[in-house]
Amino acid sequence: MTTSPASPLTVNCPHCQKAVVWNSDSTWRPFCSKRCHLIDLGAWANEDHRIAGEPAMDNIDIDALMAGIER
Repeated sequence: MTTSPASPLTVNCPHCQKAVVWNSDSTWRPFCSKRCHLIDLGAWANEDHRIAGEPAMDNIDIDALMAGIER
């Protein structure tokens, strides 16, 4: 009786949808490359990606906090 090893887990790159094997050899997982990783990071930095919900603090709260610290 022969058993075949389980096929490796693959995921799609969040940017280009290329299949990526999920293992320690895949340096940029879940991304397929450094390029796709940096594109995604840039989208977060530009606030193109964001988590839904209310902001933790608005500008008025920050200004009040800073005024209290300066006293």
